[in-house]
Amino acid sequence: MESIDLLVLRTARDWLAAGERVLLATVARTWGSSPRPTGSMMALRDDGRVMGSVSGGCIEDDLIHRYTTAHGGSAFSDSAPQVVRYGVSADEAHRFGLPCGGTLELILEFNPAWQSLDELLAQLDAGQLVRRRLALESGQVMLEPTATPEQFSFDGAQMLNTLGPGYRMLMIGAGALAEYLATMALFNGFKVAVCDPRPEYIETWAVDGVERIVGMPDDVVRDFAVDLRTCIVALSHDPKLDDLALLEALHGPAFYIGAIGSRRNSQLRRERLIEHFGETEASLERLHGPIGLYIGSKTPAEIAVSVMAEILAVKNGANLPKAFSIARAKALAE
Repeated sequence: MESIDLLVLRTARDWLAAGERVLLATVARTWGSSPRPTGSMMALRDDGRVMGSVSGGCIEDDLIHRYTTAHGGSAFSDSAPQVVRYGVSADEAHRFGLPCGGTLELILEFNPAWQSLDELLAQLDAGQLVRRRLALESGQVMLEPTATPEQFSFDGAQMLNTLGPGYRMLMIGAGALAEYLATMALFNGFKVAVCDPRPEYIETWAVDGVERIVGMPDDVVRDFAVDLRTCIVALSHDPKLDDLALLEALHGPAFYIGAIGSRRNSQLRRERLIEHFGETEASLERLHGPIGLYIGSKTPAEIAVSVMAEILAVKNGANLPKAFSIARAKALAE
C-alpha cells in the first residue's frame, strides 16, 4: 500500500491530466493540538471527491462546500495560492472539530500544473528525495533534489516540503511474526522486504506485496541501499542470521535497527557483538532489543503490534525510550 502522500499526489496528477479542476491543500502551520501534522496533504476535485485529509473531517467538509460547484460553492479559480486559517476562536475550533486551543493553517493551490506533479512523482518513483518549493505570491513550483530529509517549513512567503521514497522495512527471518509485522507495515505505507536463506521458511511465505530475498542477511543488508527511511528488524531467532545482519546494519543510516528476543537473549547478543565483533556500548546504542513497546503481548500478532508501534514511534520522533517499557514490565511483574 502506498503512503498517503503519494496517493494524494498521484490522484491529483491523474485528475488534472484528465482535465478536471483540482484543489491541493497542505497543512502549513499548527498551534496547540492538531489532528494532522504539517505537510499533510489533501486533493479535492471540483465535484467534491477527496483524497487524503488535513483534519478529522470537518475542515474537509468546509472546503468541499466552499469551493466545489456540486455543493454550492464557487468554482476553482486559477489564482495564486491562498492561506486559510481555522480554529482561531473557541467557537470555530469546536465547529471544525479541532481540539481545544487548536488552530490550523492551510495552503491552497488551485489547479497546480499536472506536468510538475508528474515530474515530482517520476523522481519519487525512482527513489529520489525531492524538495518541493512553492512561492506563495506567484504560485511557482520548483523541484530540487536533496540528499537529506528536512522538516516541512512555511515562512509566510514560501513552502518547503521534502518528499521522498516511501519508508522501507527489511525483515530478517520469514516466520509467523514476520508475516504479521509485514501486514502492519504495508498498511502503514512501508515497502517491505523479507530475507531468509532457509528455504523451509521463505518458500512458505504467504503475505502478498512483500519482496522475498534469498541470501545471507549481511550481504542482503549491504546490497539493500539502506537510507534514512529504512528500518531493519531481525526476527529469525538464529544468531548466525540475526547477528550478521545487525553488524552490517549498525554501520549504516537506517532510522531503526532492532532484534527480537528476551531481555536475557538481548543482553547475550550485546556481549557477543562486543566480545567477538569489536562493537562497543556506544556503537550499540542504536540497537533496539528487546524490540517492541510493552503491552503484555504473548502471541505473534500481539508482538507484531508492539514492534510496529515502536518503529512508528521512532519514525515520528516520539519520546518513548526503551527504559520506559522495561521499567513498566518490571513493575507489572512485581
